[in-house]
Amino acid sequence: MRPIALLSLSLTLCAALAAHAAHAAPATRDYAVLMQGRPAGEQKVAVAADGSVRVDFHYTDRGRGDRSTTRWRANDDGTLREYSGSGNDYLLTAFEESYRTDGAKARWKNPSEQGERDLAAPAFFLPPQAAPEATGALARALLKAPQGKLALLPAGEARIERVGEYPIAGRQGTVNLRLYSILGLDFTPRMVWLREDGSTAATIAASGWFITVDREFEPAVAKLTELQEAAGARWGAEFAQRLTHAPKGPLLIRNARLFDPRDLSVAAGSSVLVENERIVRVGPDAQVRAPQGAQVIDARGRFLMPGLWDVHKHYSSTEDGALDIAAGVTSTRDIANNFDTFLERVKRFDAGSEIGPRVLMAGFIDGPGPYAGPTKMLVSTPEEAIKAVDFYADRGYMQIKSYSSLKPELVPVLADRAHARGLRYSGHVPASMSARQFIENGADELQHLLYVELNFMYPGVKDTQSMQRLTAVAAHAHEYPPEAPPVREFIDFLKRHRTVIDATMALEEDLFGGDPTDKTPPGLRGVAERFPPQARRNLSWGALKPPHGQEEAYKQAFPSMLKLLKALHDAGVTILPGTDAMAGYMLHAELEAYARAGIPNAEVLRLATLTPAQVLGVDKDRGVIAPGKYADLVLIDGDPLKDMRDIRKVVAVFKGGKRFDPGEIEQALGIAPRQAAAVTAAGGR
Repeated sequence: MRPIALLSLSLTLCAALAAHAAHAAPATRDYAVLMQGRPAGEQKVAVAADGSVRVDFHYTDRGRGDRSTTRWRANDDGTLREYSGSGNDYLLTAFEESYRTDGAKARWKNPSEQGERDLAAPAFFLPPQAAPEATGALARALLKAPQGKLALLPAGEARIERVGEYPIAGRQGTVNLRLYSILGLDFTPRMVWLREDGSTAATIAASGWFITVDREFEPAVAKLTELQEAAGARWGAEFAQRLTHAPKGPLLIRNARLFDPRDLSVAAGSSVLVENERIVRVGPDAQVRAPQGAQVIDARGRFLMPGLWDVHKHYSSTEDGALDIAAGVTSTRDIANNFDTFLERVKRFDAGSEIGPRVLMAGFIDGPGPYAGPTKMLVSTPEEAIKAVDFYADRGYMQIKSYSSLKPELVPVLADRAHARGLRYSGHVPASMSARQFIENGADELQHLLYVELNFMYPGVKDTQSMQRLTAVAAHAHEYPPEAPPVREFIDFLKRHRTVIDATMALEEDLFGGDPTDKTPPGLRGVAERFPPQARRNLSWGALKPPHGQEEAYKQAFPSMLKLLKALHDAGVTILPGTDAMAGYMLHAELEAYARAGIPNAEVLRLATLTPAQVLGVDKDRGVIAPGKYADLVLIDGDPLKDMRDIRKVVAVFKGGKRFDPGEIEQALGIAPRQAAAVTAAGGR
C-alpha cells in the first residue's frame, strides 16, 4: 500500500525558520514521530546563535522511511535565503537538494527539479524532501507576511488562517496552543499547531496516522488529534453544503445511453426516474413520464453508467472523498485506517456532511516487529487474533486484512474467526509464506498483483516485509510468462479456490514502470498538470531505480504484469479494481491499464461496477441501474466502450440521487478546469 507517511510529507513541503523567532526558541527541540500512535522516529531541530537551523529527521515504516539532514538560513521576513538537504527518501533512494537566493534571483535543484526565477517580491521555496519542522517554519513566515500570504517557489501561493486557541496539558503544565490552517500546499487546508512564541508544537497528518509532536505534548496527542479532526470536519461540512445539489422532489434523467453491466448492453434513449435516494423506474424515454414537480436532466445522449468502485482505499483527508465523487467513484472499500477517527468520517459521508462515497470497511491486523504495518492492532497469539477480529466485527467492519509481519500460523486463526463472524479475509502474504499457502489457510483475496508474481519466486524469495518484495518482482517478473507451466497451474489454483485479486495496477505501473526522477505517476500524466502547483510535486509513490545491469529486466516488469492480469481474467479469476493511491483519478488509470492489458472495455466497466458489489455482498443495492437500487450514477461525455480514456470525461455524478458537478468540485479544490460540457437541471436545484 502506498504509505500514509508519504501523504503526510505532502503536507510539509516547505522550509525556512524566521530569524526573529530563532532566539526565542530553545537551542534544540526534540520531537517524537508517531505512526498510528506508535513510535516510528524522531525529529531534532537545532537553532544556532546566528539563526541558522539544522533538522535531523528520520522514521521507519516497514523497513522503509525517510532519513534526512536539512540546513537553512532565513531572511528577516522568514523566506529562505539558502537551504541544503541530503539523505534518503521513503524508498531509500539517496537524494540531495539545494536552494539559494541573492535577493534578486532564486535557484534550486533536487532529483526531480532544477530551475531559477527572478524575484520581484518575497517568495517561499518548498523543498520536496522537507522535514515536518518546515510546516511550522512556513506558518511563522506567513504570520509575518502582509495579509498572511506569500508566493511559493517553484509556483503557487500560500496563505494562513487561524483556526483557534486551546489549552493543552503538557508535561510541564497547561499551555495555550494555536491551531492554524495553511492553504495553497495541497487541495485542502493543511494544519499546524504552534506555541504562543511561534515554535512548532505538532503537525498531525492523515487523520492521526502520521504525527510529529514536541515531546512536551506527546501525552496530549489524542486531544490534539480530536481538536484538529473537529476543525477539519467543520471545513468539510461547509464544503459539502456548498457543492451538493439535492433535488426538492423526484429526479428524472432523460435521453441517456444506458450501460448495463449484467449483459454489457447499451440502450440509447433511456430514462431513469429517482425518488428519494433510490431508482424507481428505468425504461425508454417514451415510457417514463416526469412526475409533478420533478427535476429533469437532459443527458443529451451521453453515456450513463452505475457508479464506479475503488476497492483499495486509505482515506486520510477531506479531499479524498471529494476527488472520488468528482471522478465518478460512488462506492469504495477502505482497507486499513485509523479506527479511532475513521468511523466518524464514514458517518459524515453517509450523512452528507462531508462529500464522499459509500464506504465498506476492512480492519487492519499485523504482527509486532520492526516491519509491522501502521496499525495499533498487532497480534502475537491466537487469543489476540480472535479478539482483534471480534473488535472489528463488532464495529461494522466487513473484512479483515492482515499484513506481512503476521505469524503464518495465525493465518488460519484469523481466517476461521473472520468467516465465523461473516467477514471476508484478505491481505499481504506474510513473510516466510507463499501466496498458495496463504490461500490454502483461508484467505479469500490477495492485495496487489505483485503477490501473485512473488508466489512463483517462493521459496527463493520469502521476505515479503522489506523492499525485496518490490525489487524481486522488478527483477524477475519477466521470467514468468502466462504460458509457463507453473504460472498456468497457479492460475488454475486461484480459479478453483475462487480467489479474488485486488490488483492495484496503476500503483504498480508507478513502481515498476515509472520514472524515478518524475514525481508524476504514469497514470496521472496529462491530468496532474491541472492540479495546484504544490499538490503535483509528490504524487508518485516512488518509481524503483534499477541497479546497474538490471535496466532491461526492470523495463519488462510491468508489461509482464499486464500479460499476467489478462491471463488471470481470461481464466475466470475475479479481478477487482483498487488504487491504494490518489483518490479518483488513479481509479481511471487503473481501468485504463486493464484495457491496455487487453481486457475488453465493456468487461472492464463490469469489473468496476457490478463485480465489486457482488463480491462484497452489496449487489442488492448497488452495481446496476435498476429499480430498487441506490441512485448512484455517472454521466460521461464520451464513450468508454470505444476508448477507456473517456472514463475521465465525467460531467455529472449522482450519489443517492444528489447531484455533484465535477467541475465545481475541482474548482473548489484549486484544480484547473478541463474542457467538458456542463450538465444543467430544470425544475429546481
